[in-house]
Amino acid sequence: MTRAWRFIGYALMAVAALLAVAMRRGMIAAIGPFPVAAVALLLGMIGVMLVFTDLMVRGLYAQVDTAKRREEEGEPPAADGQG
Repeated sequence: MTRAWRFIGYALMAVAALLAVAMRRGMIAAIGPFPVAAVALLLGMIGVMLVFTDLMVRGLYAQVDTAKRREEEGEPPAADGQG
C-alpha cells in the first residue's frame, strides 16, 4: 500500500491554490475554454478526494488489523465494535 495517491492529492490541492492566486492577481483568466476558477475547483476537489480516501482506507485497514490481532490472541471482540 503506497502513499503516492495521497501525495498526488496534496499536489493537486497545491496547484489549485496556485491557480487561484494567479487568477486573483489577474495573471491568468482562462485555461482553454474553461475559467480558471472552474479548473481550480475541479483540481482541488479531486485532490481532497484522493487524500481523504487514502486516509479512510488506511484507518479501515488499521481497524481490521487490530481485530485480527485480537482474534489471534483469543480475546473476545468488543461488544460495541469500538477499540
